[in-house]
Amino acid sequence: MKEKITIRDIAERAGTSKTTVSFFLNGKTDKMSEETQARIAQVIKETNYRPSIAARSLNAKETRLIGVIIGDITNTFANQIVKGIDDFARDNRYQLIVGNSNYNFENEKGYVNRMLAMGVDGFIIQPSSHFAELIPKIKQENKDVVFIDSQVSMDKEKWVKTNNYESILNVGTHLINDGYDEFIMITADPHVLSTRLERTTGFLHALEAKGKKCKTHVVADDITSDALRDLLYNELRFGVRTLIFVANCFLLPRVYLALKDYRNLMPDTIGLIGFDNTEWTNFSSPTVTTIVQPAYDEGYQAASILIDSLKGENKQIPNQILKCSVNWNESTKQHN
Repeated sequence: MKEKITIRDIAERAGTSKTTVSFFLNGKTDKMSEETQARIAQVIKETNYRPSIAARSLNAKETRLIGVIIGDITNTFANQIVKGIDDFARDNRYQLIVGNSNYNFENEKGYVNRMLAMGVDGFIIQPSSHFAELIPKIKQENKDVVFIDSQVSMDKEKWVKTNNYESILNVGTHLINDGYDEFIMITADPHVLSTRLERTTGFLHALEAKGKKCKTHVVADDITSDALRDLLYNELRFGVRTLIFVANCFLLPRVYLALKDYRNLMPDTIGLIGFDNTEWTNFSSPTVTTIVQPAYDEGYQAASILIDSLKGENKQIPNQILKCSVNWNESTKQHN
């Protein structure tokens, strides 16, 4: 069997130290003479040496890897967040390791442990409500973390989020003034993410301020459009103006499909509003009003905060609330 070549072997043959070879392999050659670099490169070529990525990650003080944990990578909102993170990271010579937690604490825990083992320099995380239990472990390893979209603490951690509560409070108030008689809210479990709780609370507060009540349906994440159709058919009453608010971007297309027999009643008898999904809500018939989060900017700012911190710089405010916009469409009355 062919003997495995190690960094020690490279160092001995090149007439230098293991530390110098390690610096060379990690691209830290700014203080290294061209002669030394050439000797190391020649030995590596002659021995056909291939360094272990895992070993380099464990030994290096900096791997230039960022661990990103997203709740649901399948939706466009999450895609745009990751795109924003990746653009800033790539410009600063960092790479991403991305995990999809499915809003499950055990999945989050597994990703954190594996990413720490791989030697990531820091984390950007869309956390579930239980993630706070993992923060001590991350801090014990001296790793920085920036929370995105949802946060576990408003004052102790770094985070970037959008003004979900304020947005739905304002939009809800506009729509309530349009004269709807009844209100239905459809949401996945609001206690899983702080974002969901902000949205549902904002809508309920808008109704309470106007003396209105809401029929709230907390549904499973995997509920089908057929099940939603049955739910809505039992709720909707002919001749009664009803506004439907869908709190989760992944539920909005299913609710829209469930309402296929009622779409001709929009917006005068039935109103529909949700979040994001502009990739299809601008082209559906009728088009659908949504509150749009600046997902790309969220990701970009989160990466900027984390990487600035890794560099020991403070260019960005560590906690940021970005403003949503409203994309008024045919499923509700227009507002300027």
